[in-house]
Amino acid sequence: MAFAVQIAKGIFDLVRDDLALVERELAAQSDAAIEPVAEISGYLREGGGKRLRPALLLLASGAAGYRGPSAVHLGAVVEMIHSATLVHDDVIDGAQTRRGRPSTNARWGNHMSVLAGDWLYMQSFEMALRERNFAVLDILINLTQNMVEGELLQLTRLGRIDLTEADAIELAFRKTACLFSGCARLGAVLGSQSPQGEEALAEYGRNAGLAFQLVDDLLDFTASSEKLGKPVLSDLKEGKVTLPLIFALQDGNAQAAPGKNVAAEGRHLVAKVLEERDFVSVRPEQITTLVKETGALDRARSLARDYVSRAKACLSELPDNEYRRALLALPDFILERDN
Repeated sequence: MAFAVQIAKGIFDLVRDDLALVERELAAQSDAAIEPVAEISGYLREGGGKRLRPALLLLASGAAGYRGPSAVHLGAVVEMIHSATLVHDDVIDGAQTRRGRPSTNARWGNHMSVLAGDWLYMQSFEMALRERNFAVLDILINLTQNMVEGELLQLTRLGRIDLTEADAIELAFRKTACLFSGCARLGAVLGSQSPQGEEALAEYGRNAGLAFQLVDDLLDFTASSEKLGKPVLSDLKEGKVTLPLIFALQDGNAQAAPGKNVAAEGRHLVAKVLEERDFVSVRPEQITTLVKETGALDRARSLARDYVSRAKACLSELPDNEYRRALLALPDFILERDN
């Protein structure tokens, strides 16, 4: 993990001052809100987070040739949108913790949390309107619509054991990668890139975001609850069958001893957890053993590395500067992170 820390330092040092301005903007928006929202948004802000999405927007705009207040302003916008999705996700999932602290719904209840998430969405768009830029609004509307559609699709697929790799990648794009893609595209728009340059940066963000979600899925099986800030294997308990499990159930027999049907045994275990929505008849170690022994974790990590390579390839036409070099390093940080 020392390598990841070293990468992160180089990346975030480059935009540290601008991220401090983003943080100031977030605090100002929180302080200006009515009391219930101010308290919840302040709580979210104090919970930390890597501020990866604002950092991506700032780096993309720098690589595209723009540095200025609009990048800071939109950095706060995308972080507020991200916070809104986390609040709504926790309500939908019935999550009790987020980043090692009680989730907003655990602390303030579902009704207050949903309304606070709605406020964050609306306030982020009110802030974006100040840019007086239709291209910016188009990007934000598109990515927000994709994220809501992703949540709806996920709800229709809860508890299903027949999901495919294509299903998982579609959800990963809508729920995670579309925001990464939007952040990079916003940077390109601020830098007045050509349509081809804008598309290349958007595709960079898409691939980096898919790698991020794949690593997230892997960490649910491999990290400690202390590192994650939430219980491990929480996805499966919530009814979500993610890509490592999909791979395990597809390819289990390839790794099995002769006469042993690992895929069938695995489906039985996973189906039981989905039915009970908890680890009652099945122990968590049985699931982690399944994804390890079938090679599913290695296959998912290999796919994440592939998306990292694709992301880097999208930057070939950008001029060589410190922002482009940071963008080249960012996917490696995503791949090596441990929470």
